[in-house]
Formats: sequence, C-alpha cells, structure tokens
Amino acid sequence: PCALVPLSRQSSQRRRKLDISGRIALVTGGNRGIGQAIGLALAAAGVDIAFCYHTRQDDAHATKASIESLGRRCVIVQANVTVAAEVTSLVAHVEQALGPVDILVNNAGLIRPQALEDITELDWDEIHDVNLKSAFLVTQAVVPGMRVRRWGRIINLSSVAAQLGGVVGFHYASAKAGMFGLTHSYAAILAKEGITANAIAPALIATEMVTSNPRARPDLLPVGRFGTVAEVADVALTLARNAYITGQTYNVNGGWYMS
Repeated sequence: PCALVPLSRQSSQRRRKLDISGRIALVTGGNRGIGQAIGLALAAAGVDIAFCYHTRQDDAHATKASIESLGRRCVIVQANVTVAAEVTSLVAHVEQALGPVDILVNNAGLIRPQALEDITELDWDEIHDVNLKSAFLVTQAVVPGMRVRRWGRIINLSSVAAQLGGVVGFHYASAKAGMFGLTHSYAAILAKEGITANAIAPALIATEMVTSNPRARPDLLPVGRFGTVAEVADVALTLARNAYITGQTYNVNGGWYMS
C-alpha cells in the first residue's frame, strides 16, 4: 500500500526547504557590484553574510552597514582568494565569527579588456587565478563542512563570455568557461549529499567593471539595455533556496546567448 502524505504536510516540507533564514553565506568579492547585490538579497532572506574583498575598503564597510541594517550579522575580511593560505585564514575567520558556511558565492573576478595580440602569459595567469583558481580554492575550503552537515549551495559566477567570447578577451572567456566544468564536477560528485552547485552566466550587467569597458554596448543585447545587479541577485537567491536544481547554468544575458 502507498501512504499518502497530507497536502498540509507537503506544503510544510516545501516551506522548510525554501526557508534559508539563519544560514550563513560567504560571498567572494562582495563589497560592490553583483557580489554586493547577492549579499544584500540573501541578507533580506534572513541569511548572515560574510564577504571578502581585495581593495576598496570603504565600499566594504558601506556594504557591511547595509547588510546590518537588514538585521543580519555581517563579517568582512580583506583577502586575496588566489592564495591558498589566505583562503584558509578567510574561512577559519568566518567560521569562528559566524559559524560554518552553508552558501558559497564564488563571485571574485577581474576583467582586463585586451586585443588578442596584447595578451601576455602574465595576463593569462592573473585572469585565470582570479576568475577560476579562486573558486576552486574557496570551494575546496568549505565543501568538507558542507559534506558533514549534508547541506550546501555553491553558486559560481561565470559569464556570457564563456559561451560567445564576450568583449574582454580570450583569457577571460577561457577562465569563465572553466567555471562551467568546475560547476558540473562539483554538482555530479556532491548531488547525493544535499549539496547543489550551479552557475550564473550574466552579460553586460551595469556595474563599474562593465560600464568602464568601451567595448560593452547595450545594443549588443536583444533587450537593448544593460542588466541590473538585482536581476542577477534574484537568480542567486532562487538557487540558494532550491535543493533540486544542480549542475545548471542560468543565463542572465538579455537574450545575447539563447540556449
């Protein structure tokens, strides 16, 4: 015989899955732009926020104040997430101050618009370190705890550049394409352990990094405008709340790349 679960109990179970209040998130590069918007969206949903930044301390403190104004705890750490020792220290500090990381947003990024013939080995290494290696280092640091608790969300910020080449250069496109492979691997390995891994691939979001690039123009997009950081943060919030979506890429790109 098949036991039927009452609808009221089913609804209660769904609400518990959607409720992320009291969880702890770590956002890399969370002091401005997309990272800042995601941190604020998670905080509004009841999540305590830790974020790291590399430069622009004033922005970090202003973001911290905004998160705390929502009634959530917030910890900020200056760190270079391309250096393993600094990542280890970062995660230890967050765990001591707030508790273990439940939601990881790998958002740290660097763009350097360059012509093909101008990209050097140094450019290649630095772009890959910041945009790809950092995600590997931070994820490896928090995943063991997620596996013990059998709950976790990994959200990786990629880019439409991984799909179309973009307007920065092949070094950036390559690094962001690597985020897809990283996401798929973590998703496949961790699926049975209550941990999801997904990617968001934005295009031409109205951040300082985009608007300062003369190659970035709204007319490249079918919608005819730059996206907003809130439109990216809305997707990240959905992924943080959902236990069934994993191994996917969400294209927040105004129709530039249609999959």
